Amino acid sequence: MALRLVSSSFMRSLGYGTLGLSIVLVLWELVVRVFNISDFLLPLPTNIAERAFIDRSLLLHHLSITMIETVLGFAAAVLIGIVVAIVITTSERSKNLVMPIVIATQLVPKVAIAPLVLLWFGYGITSKVVIAFLIAFFPIVIDMATGLTMVEKELVDLLRSLGAKRWKIFVKAQIPHSLPFLFSGMRIAITLAIIGAIVGEFIGGSQGVGYLIVTSTSELKTELVFACLLVLTAAGFLLFALIGLLERIIVPWSAAEREELMLVTGA
Repeated sequence: MALRLVSSSFMRSLGYGTLGLSIVLVLWELVVRVFNISDFLLPLPTNIAERAFIDRSLLLHHLSITMIETVLGFAAAVLIGIVVAIVITTSERSKNLVMPIVIATQLVPKVAIAPLVLLWFGYGITSKVVIAFLIAFFPIVIDMATGLTMVEKELVDLLRSLGAKRWKIFVKAQIPHSLPFLFSGMRIAITLAIIGAIVGEFIGGSQGVGYLIVTSTSELKTELVFACLLVLTAAGFLLFALIGLLERIIVPWSAAEREELMLVTGA
């Protein structure tokens, strides 16, 4: 039953998303044609699609670089973020010690420190992975820590009354409860990781979609710039959907509960 609800939710979301995107593209095409807007300023969606097809090899090459940077930065953010969240929730002392550092990593503008990251790690893929990690790190820590600390007190008391040790309470209660929160943070983090990779490529890159956007803009290739945005958006949607699919596999009860809530509210 739960799997059926999740599948129907996914297909309905996909259908609505496709419909919404189609409406935007049709309106875009009509506005450009009716007001005779120059392709230099705002190309037609059909012309952008044609350019994307013509330069598909070039786009796929640079997209693959950006996706590698994104996935590596995101993976590092998830792994380190989970560890930091666990450390924060172990005691008040560790929270007071570590939390200011975590907040500081979020408050410092990543665009401002990106040149330093490039200076420290070079102009290769490593610096872009580091920037993607720094941007994606914060929501993982906060959401995971929230999930670990919001376990029902009654459940914890019950486990303690049955003689469960602290590590068993952590494994049996806190970890399962934190997983939906973790995936919420991951959905945010994957989009931020893409932004981080692009920022690194903007500032100092010789390949990747960000680099291609910079070079295309300087050469006044507006259609290619929009084609870059098109493939980047498509890749972002794919990664976001993969996170959602992974959540449905690992924590199907969370997805099923959301679906039932949507059915009740009529969403």
